[in-house]
Amino acid sequence: MLAELTIRNFAIIDSLGVSFNKGLTVLTGETGAGKSIIIDAIGLLIGGRGSSEFVRYGTAKAEIEGLFHFDENHALKTKCEEFGISVSDDMAVLRREINENGKSICRVNGKLVTLSILKEIGQTLIDIHGQHETQYLLQPDKHLLLLDSFAGKEFSMLLSGYQETYSEYKDIQKQLKKLTEDEQQIAQRLDLLDYQLQEIDAAGLQENEDNDLQEEKNKLSNFEKLYKHLHDSYENLYGDGRGLDLVSNALAELSAVSMIDEDLRKKEESLASCFYALEDLTYQIRDSFESLEYDSGRLNEIEDRLNEISKLKRKYGHSVEEILAYAEKIRKELFVIQNKDENIDALKKSFEKVKEKLMKQSEKLSQMRKKNAAVLKEAIQKELKELYMEKTQFDVMVETQGISVEKYFGPYGTDEVEFYIAPNPGEPMKPLAKTASGGELSRVILGLKSIFTKHEGVTSIIFDEVDTGVSGRVAQAIAEKIYRVSSDSQVLCITHLPQVAAMADTHLHIAKDTDGKRTVTKVTALDSSDKIQEIGRMISGVEVTDITKQHAKELLDLALQFKQTS
Repeated sequence: MLAELTIRNFAIIDSLGVSFNKGLTVLTGETGAGKSIIIDAIGLLIGGRGSSEFVRYGTAKAEIEGLFHFDENHALKTKCEEFGISVSDDMAVLRREINENGKSICRVNGKLVTLSILKEIGQTLIDIHGQHETQYLLQPDKHLLLLDSFAGKEFSMLLSGYQETYSEYKDIQKQLKKLTEDEQQIAQRLDLLDYQLQEIDAAGLQENEDNDLQEEKNKLSNFEKLYKHLHDSYENLYGDGRGLDLVSNALAELSAVSMIDEDLRKKEESLASCFYALEDLTYQIRDSFESLEYDSGRLNEIEDRLNEISKLKRKYGHSVEEILAYAEKIRKELFVIQNKDENIDALKKSFEKVKEKLMKQSEKLSQMRKKNAAVLKEAIQKELKELYMEKTQFDVMVETQGISVEKYFGPYGTDEVEFYIAPNPGEPMKPLAKTASGGELSRVILGLKSIFTKHEGVTSIIFDEVDTGVSGRVAQAIAEKIYRVSSDSQVLCITHLPQVAAMADTHLHIAKDTDGKRTVTKVTALDSSDKIQEIGRMISGVEVTDITKQHAKELLDLALQFKQTS
């Protein structure tokens, strides 16, 4: 859920901080007070298109920041892992700045991200629905995914098995395409791979050779420096009156009194160990500088070899290991091409087996989808009836492509799914996105949301005046439906309907004020008496009378009764 929202220098908003709660939160206020501006800010926070017009006049940038809480298994975690964003305590902070030149800076949990990444993450958190927007639910290419999300565990397992087979199918198809390409292209590829492999093999590379050579080169290039410092180090340790001799004298002095005290004996043993270790190290230093030998010819050989390896790196990889791995890869590809006919025959046999398996799995998917479509149709029909659209006919069309279709198999099977609707009796069924009017569309979308909210996984849903154009019993039905949706997801709703406002768990009033110089937007959380006053204003329009207040209180009482029995 969206827990905190901070907005600075955005449109007419100077500085605004809003806390949100679970359940249903309504935002009301006069037209132009800034309700939709707050929703616009949230839209930008989750990756919406921004521009310099959003930056408050006279300021350098607009800032929007939101704190979200989410469940442990929420899709956001997977998305953040995918983009290398750390997540802790099941919280996420999204931040977006829009400069006066229109450019954006986006962050998720403090990490800079692109706008496209912000959008991907934002879509897992909030779904904004406005009356005139093209929504996810109205996009025909998403209807199949919605139907599948409505299905149960058995269908999910079947789909998972199909997708594994489909991946194998596409892989074999890709290999066959490579082997059956134009003969000239294959011949050119064969020549190229053969040349590359010969070049790498001729070099006779050894693993980690470049690092070993570089280390040897450093020693030869610094021969004089190495010899001098190793020799001086040895001289300081070995000889009369030098370091090793002085430690030996100290050991002898300590040994002379070690029998007097147990603690001194332990110190003597410790010093003796240090002496023998130092003595051994001294001889090792001597061996190191005595073994040094400068060979200018060897240095030239190393430089030539490193240059040869460097040329191969520019072509085949950043390291010797990558070059050798590439050689192994093209060796296998060469074998496949050189034995093309045998491989084509083997792949065709495998392809037919996988295709047959895929066909059986897709048929099972189609059968189950059609059963689920019938169940979904009834569930949505029930929702529409509760919204006083009992004469509206809704259908979930599942059309299976014929095997003659060029792209027969897809990642989700062979089906195409689209929602159809006939708002009035006697009319033919037509695609949902092309049929319903504004008021009807609001109710249909609300009905669909009631069904799919549990399956979409978003933490918050925003309804931006989806109740426009309705009144009376329909308004009451919409209020009850929005409240039911809020039982599974946090819902923020901009409304002009007193019935919806009365159903709120939290009621925020948006008002526009002038501080003498600039216009600012303020948000106030209403208590019980303020709710009565605001709902009364929504009922009467201008003057709030005692009768209007009484009506508002009745609405709140009825809403409370509904919540208690819902």
